[in-house]
Amino acid sequence: MNNASKYLSPCTDVRSLESKMLTLCSEFGSLSQLDIFTMIDSGKRQAVCLLRLDSPAHEQGLISKLGAVRFGDDLCVIVDMGMQPGACIESSMSGLALV
Repeated sequence: MNNASKYLSPCTDVRSLESKMLTLCSEFGSLSQLDIFTMIDSGKRQAVCLLRLDSPAHEQGLISKLGAVRFGDDLCVIVDMGMQPGACIESSMSGLALV
């Protein structure tokens, strides 16, 4: 289990994951962008979260806590999600612009 799954599981849908990400990121600064994509790979459901905080210093704290990695200008966090009966691929491109 990666650090992200430790803090963000057992989210089984994008909405609950988004809520937990908002809460977790608020410990480090303002979240300026969050995109969440889910996928199923080898029967395992995962979410790929691409996000940005208001400063690189704040992002470093999130990198340390969750094991996030840089993906271009974004941070990337992969979360293991539980399977739901009849689960389908979802995405949330909220493009949050929080001030």
